[in-house]
Amino acid sequence: MDILLVASAFNSLTQRVYAELTDHGHRVDVVLAAQGTDPVRAALRELRPELVIAPMLRSALPEDVWREHTCLIVHPGPPGDRGPSSLDWAIAEGAREWGVTVLQAEAAMDAGAIWAAEPFPVPPVGKSDLYRNEASDAAVAAVLTAVRRYAEGAHKPRPQTDDTVRVVWRDTFRQERRRIDWERDDTETVLCKLRGADSQPGVLDELLGREVFLHGGHPEDRLRGRPGELLARRAGAVCRATRDGAVWIPELRPRRNSGDPAPFRRPAVSVLAAWEPSLELPEAAVPLELPTDRRTLADIRYRQRGDIGFLGFSFPGGAMSTDQCRRLLAAYEHALSRPTRVLVLGGDRDFFSNGIHLNVIEAAPDPAQESWINLNAMDDLVEAVLRTTDRLVVAALAGNAAAGGAMLALAADEVWCRTGVVLNPHYRRMGLYGSEFWTYTLPRRVGAEAAHRLTTEALPVSAASAERLGLVNRLVPAAPGDFPGVVRKLAAELASSPFVDARIAAKAAGRAADDHERPLAGYREAELARMHTIFHDPEAPYHALRSAFVRKTPSGSPRPLTVPAGAVR
Repeated sequence: MDILLVASAFNSLTQRVYAELTDHGHRVDVVLAAQGTDPVRAALRELRPELVIAPMLRSALPEDVWREHTCLIVHPGPPGDRGPSSLDWAIAEGAREWGVTVLQAEAAMDAGAIWAAEPFPVPPVGKSDLYRNEASDAAVAAVLTAVRRYAEGAHKPRPQTDDTVRVVWRDTFRQERRRIDWERDDTETVLCKLRGADSQPGVLDELLGREVFLHGGHPEDRLRGRPGELLARRAGAVCRATRDGAVWIPELRPRRNSGDPAPFRRPAVSVLAAWEPSLELPEAAVPLELPTDRRTLADIRYRQRGDIGFLGFSFPGGAMSTDQCRRLLAAYEHALSRPTRVLVLGGDRDFFSNGIHLNVIEAAPDPAQESWINLNAMDDLVEAVLRTTDRLVVAALAGNAAAGGAMLALAADEVWCRTGVVLNPHYRRMGLYGSEFWTYTLPRRVGAEAAHRLTTEALPVSAASAERLGLVNRLVPAAPGDFPGVVRKLAAELASSPFVDARIAAKAAGRAADDHERPLAGYREAELARMHTIFHDPEAPYHALRSAFVRKTPSGSPRPLTVPAGAVR
């Protein structure tokens, strides 16, 4: 079937729907509606799709569009739910279960007939994490059901006037509802408010006499202070006291002043340091091997079970700054000092990695130089993984990976991937050639022809397609919350295999043979030479693309390949 996706951005859900529908044999094009309705109409005239699907749309489809074409809207709420802030309300109201509904577009928002609906559990995680995982799984299941029903032709969508549908309108979830009362709100209330706005829009608050948006929240079980007081720093985050405890806030975004460039999220400590360089907060360090009963921020953790090491890491948005790369490399070296046969890399949920930290780079006094330093730190980490020859290394992807983060995964001996993951193993949309040894690892896994196609077409790849291509060794068909347990079981099976020692020996021999043919240093030098030229050329598209992407300006989001109508295939 010919399907046109209409979306406000080529975000994680749009990418996943695109990849999954393509996997099912449909011809899928995408048009971005961020520039208005004219590109949508042009795409419809050019492509004449059989079905229109809107996975993520911030504005209504024009009446002439939904009257002349069957248009299905993906709404992140259960049947009968209406309004633009569905997930915000689910988190704020402590819902244990929520849902995704695929409904037909009509004049009233979210009021169309229901083609499919899927429930999903609501764990205590941030809204963006929930959106990319449980909600995304449900959305894809509902979209595939709706498309199948539409193709079969016999299904009659259920009108919302049906007595079985309870209609509930929920208004926009405004900042007044998110505001934290540090004197009165307990820690769990504060965490709920922070998690409900972790990526967007943040919680408007005040620090050091300035208005700022707080992004993300983690509990703290030991530090205490006067409510609202800044207590400590760790890994770029700041700890702030509540009336009965404390929370860690990883990122801040200054409120925009009239005429200023659009501000953006970045590590909290760096924002406060720019405002008040004399501010001194104590460093509250925690060990890598943190006790399991601790409730505190630890973006990198190591634990060991017998002869298996687990190096977990989780960074906001999956981006990895110079500091994060260096700290993760130090943790990796610690893991290598431990006697294990298998080392598993990756967090329990959400992003694996998206490569270098564009927000930190954009905020740097010299973005070109910071790009260079960050990339070299990322290369150091990837090279350490590639040079590990005394044990098997597994990259366990609970969530999406892109660019250098995808190449970090490919440096491992095996890549295990949750079935809901989307990979973007390319750099083109940010105007970059790429590094992280991709010219070695990608062709080695998929062949030169496929590597060229992946990096030039620059389109998202589903977990299933990644396995077929050879990017992924094992698919893990687990719900987001079940993924860590399944990985532990699989790692135990791998470590106990009678073939592990032989594989490790073969790996060491293979590394030596590859180095003899062309040393890793050769790949690194060639890639970095290309990247150095891009970083230090003020006219290179990378700088404008990075700035627009970070600041969320209309021209910003790296766009997929376009056809004349403004759609993408």
